[in-house]
Amino acid sequence: MNAEIIAVGSELLLGQINNTNARFLSSQLASIGVNVFFHTVVGDNPVRLKSALEIADQRSELIILTGGLGPTKDDLTKETIARHLGVDLEIDEVALTSIEHYFKKTNRPMTENNRKQALILKGSLALKNDHGMAPGMFLEKGNHYYMLLPGPPSELEPMFAKYGIPAITESMSEQARIVSRVLRFFGIGEAALDERLDDLIENQTNPTIAPLASESEVTVRLTARHQIEDEAILLIDEAEKEIQSRLGQYFYGYDDTSLVNELMKSLQSKSLTIAAAESLTGGMFQEQLTSLSGASSVLKGGVVCYTNVAKVNLVKVREETIADHGAVSAECAQELAENVASLLGADIGISFTGVAGPGELEGHPAGTVFVGIYLKGKPTRTEKLQLAGTREMNRVRAVKHGCRLLINSLKEEK
Repeated sequence: MNAEIIAVGSELLLGQINNTNARFLSSQLASIGVNVFFHTVVGDNPVRLKSALEIADQRSELIILTGGLGPTKDDLTKETIARHLGVDLEIDEVALTSIEHYFKKTNRPMTENNRKQALILKGSLALKNDHGMAPGMFLEKGNHYYMLLPGPPSELEPMFAKYGIPAITESMSEQARIVSRVLRFFGIGEAALDERLDDLIENQTNPTIAPLASESEVTVRLTARHQIEDEAILLIDEAEKEIQSRLGQYFYGYDDTSLVNELMKSLQSKSLTIAAAESLTGGMFQEQLTSLSGASSVLKGGVVCYTNVAKVNLVKVREETIADHGAVSAECAQELAENVASLLGADIGISFTGVAGPGELEGHPAGTVFVGIYLKGKPTRTEKLQLAGTREMNRVRAVKHGCRLLINSLKEEK
């Protein structure tokens, strides 16, 4: 079954709210083997909505509309689709009773336009709204299925999960499972990754391979379809094995994880503690680490040593080090990492010093960064990075590179 989602609401087009419903519905539909090929957003206008429906009829079997089921004049989804399909609207008595009960319970007068919310397409299956007033509905008409859902996510999500999915699965002649897995890579650009996977992407069938660049990282989504879920997983396993053979050195995790999350897991698994000395990153590394539950078990603390005075007075970097080599140097990064670990009694010290931009500093161009990594009992490692981007991008990328370098260093400790 091929599906299309039409979101109705001028507020979506104006950017006043995000279309989170489409994302939710697409993921839910994928789990029951329904392909979503189109997302459409249309304003509160019956002519344009009718046009969107006519296009959807030509290319999709299942058409899901969200929003426009409320009591006001601009809530016109039901009326428009009723005219489009040539069916009448009728009161759903269960929904009307529920609406009347709500107004009685809240001691508020019920106006005539509130009755409008109880209208459904004649012949449709009413989808009960356990968290609001307007019911949803599901109607088979000709070769198409139409589902209407309320716009508020707090109403749509539980309604679709409890009533919408069963209605769809009962109408499907063939149920297949769609399984997805996201592989996350850092240290390689989208173009370079695409080049290495070019033949796989060119010849993809099942599973599909979809690269996506995001926040200085690249992800590859593998999606397989099969009536048996375990078989779909095997298809993904085979595809991943081939991809890992080409890109394994850049791989760091799956699905919704992050570099800092993987670092946290690595530190916890080895019962190691860490301290940080941050110059250009201004505490960003510590902020990301402390955003994770359990950070207190690994993070001893840190210092934001943005000026040379702070580097010398707080982290005890030698004045001659800065005089001879500068604050933006491997030598400074080394002392920062070693000293902050010593001062705070941590097993590991990490430091970030460099030029965020946009101008130069000490003769170094923007994006020059030195990361220092001290592991107790091991020689301190420093890494020079030459990043390219805005001031904020350079800071974010510096933290990600630091996490990646530390993860790799801990792997080498096995």
